[in-house]
Amino acid sequence: MVREICVDLGGDRSYKVIIAAGILDETGRLLGAETGQPRVMLISNPLVFSLYGQQVVEALQSAGLRVSTALMPDGEEYKNMQQVNHMLDEAMAANLERSSLILALGGGVVGDLAGFTASIFQRGIRYIQVPTTLLAQVDSSVGGKTAVNHPQGKNMIGTFHQPDLVIIDTLTLNTLTEREYLAGLGEVVKYGIIYDSDFFQLLEDKAALLKDREQETVQEVVCRCIKIKSEIVAEDERESGLRMILNLGHTFGHSIEKLGNYKSSKHGEAVAVGTMLASLLAQEMGLLDKPSVDRIASLFDKLGISASLPAYNPDDIYEGMLNDKKVKNDKLRIVVPREIGGYKIIENPDRSMLIKIIKRAASL
Repeated sequence: MVREICVDLGGDRSYKVIIAAGILDETGRLLGAETGQPRVMLISNPLVFSLYGQQVVEALQSAGLRVSTALMPDGEEYKNMQQVNHMLDEAMAANLERSSLILALGGGVVGDLAGFTASIFQRGIRYIQVPTTLLAQVDSSVGGKTAVNHPQGKNMIGTFHQPDLVIIDTLTLNTLTEREYLAGLGEVVKYGIIYDSDFFQLLEDKAALLKDREQETVQEVVCRCIKIKSEIVAEDERESGLRMILNLGHTFGHSIEKLGNYKSSKHGEAVAVGTMLASLLAQEMGLLDKPSVDRIASLFDKLGISASLPAYNPDDIYEGMLNDKKVKNDKLRIVVPREIGGYKIIENPDRSMLIKIIKRAASL
């Protein structure tokens, strides 16, 4: 079954997200139909390329496209300007033109870096997302956020640059490690918490099937996540308001990632921890009752996701939050749940309250 979702940005800036099992072999045909451009640079990492690279390259070549490849090391710590410069060198060596395309084959790190490279090469060329991790499929491949990290904060250097097309083959999830797959589920849960209570209920009902990667359930969940994100992005493309709710758990989570030098915690793991912290904060402020907090914690547990806070100093976690992109006019802003299916953006929460919440989470 092939599912299609339109990210409606108006006119020719809108694009399709195509979801199916085993669709990688159709990559060349889909690109040829959507872009009509002959030259493609495929960006990936060695692990993903060893699994799917040749398949995608052959699919592109069979459609008459000229393909070059550029690989980056695997890991969040390599999402930096040094690797961007390497990709720009590769683009120059491949003689990419303003009409050429970049194709991102991999997870969120590859997609972010490839999209950022595309956004600045020759003042911006088009790119295609082919995400191979759950986190990238349900979140980072859609919406046009591209970025690399700075030593002082995650995703601090970036652009908004929408893809031309997103191709999601859910069979690629079968080759993920258990940890990588579960980290992606950490991002899935947020959509139910802050936007769609019915989706939260679906996750509760089908937690066992989703955890076991049952294909029909996986495709349904990926599709629901993208529908929600496409609605939000269509209303608020550049995160001036509504789109900020997709950062549930991220202000805490980014600080946790940074404290672990982007190696100790995967992004989705840190987001799950951050989501529990945000839920405890909402409870402290009277926005979320204890049964709802327990329900969120129970769903993470059913899905096999650990939401336990790493043993970092609470003051260090707080200081890391102050370097987050959500800080505006020197005021920290945090998204918290308001019942299941709703949200509230808290501006400039008291430091002592945040430290209290972090300490409380550490004791659970």
